Amino acid sequence: MTINDINIRDPFVLPFDGKYYMYGTRGATCWGECDGFDVYVSEDLSNWSNPIEVFHKPEGFWADRNYWAPEVHYYKGAFYAFVSFKSLDRCRGTQILISDSPIGPFRLHSDGPLTPSDWECLDGTLYVDDKGQAYMVFCHEWVQVGDGEICAIKLSEDLSKAISEPELLFTASKSPWSRSIRNGPNYVTDGPYLFQPDSPYRNFIIDKDKADSFDANSLSISNNSNKRPLVMIWSSMSDNNDYVQIISISDSGSISGPWRHDEDLLYKSDGGHGMIFRIFDGDLFLTLHSPNKTLLERPMFIPLIDEEGIPRVRDL
Repeated sequence: MTINDINIRDPFVLPFDGKYYMYGTRGATCWGECDGFDVYVSEDLSNWSNPIEVFHKPEGFWADRNYWAPEVHYYKGAFYAFVSFKSLDRCRGTQILISDSPIGPFRLHSDGPLTPSDWECLDGTLYVDDKGQAYMVFCHEWVQVGDGEICAIKLSEDLSKAISEPELLFTASKSPWSRSIRNGPNYVTDGPYLFQPDSPYRNFIIDKDKADSFDANSLSISNNSNKRPLVMIWSSMSDNNDYVQIISISDSGSISGPWRHDEDLLYKSDGGHGMIFRIFDGDLFLTLHSPNKTLLERPMFIPLIDEEGIPRVRDL
């Protein structure tokens, strides 16, 4: 298969052991009932395997729809999938799955979603700070709060439970690029992803031995004399109802911010819910889905440069 054959939303690429593993929301069942998600495998980002189902709804599982935005991190010797799920009688939330292999099968790890049970939430992503504390950064949905929020919650060391209350990082309307939708003060937050090139948990260090021996204290953001900003990319609806990729920056290097919003978009051509990864020759790439239209969505791979800690699209 090529990317033109693959109809997924929210693509997420895990480079591991010489191969690229791409996960995503199944395009055909995105908005209704569904029962699993897949991975596509490649050695060159051009030729991909047929879909391999890595998670199938277990008997008695609580969620039966909107299996959204699976992203997989290699963390302390195992593979953890952060996935948003929903049912008709329960709020959408992000739950964590675990596997011994990037091609699954993934099994339930957390006891239900780690997001608050009475919040409509989605798109949880892993962040590990310079002290080794794991967080899940996620969206509190605009459908419930109007002005979509991006929040962070501390996770236990084994990523099985939340150990703090959610912390509000910022709201969608704070970005100059986010526009209200549906004739009201409704501002979308989608797909947060942290640009943290020194951490293997962010899919930037692709050597397994380095990842396994990683010491969080080696992160450059822990060195106050050479502190890099912490960057988040996320998506919202902008002018002409285009789905765009926004850059937000914590100059302190802390997840708590304060966060400012870059005057330039990372991507503005009706594509979003992106993430950043490093290919095996060392170059950085952005992947996202475009166009943002049901059954037409395809993954894209866009070369990036690291401009003093800020990701920018590379001129070709």
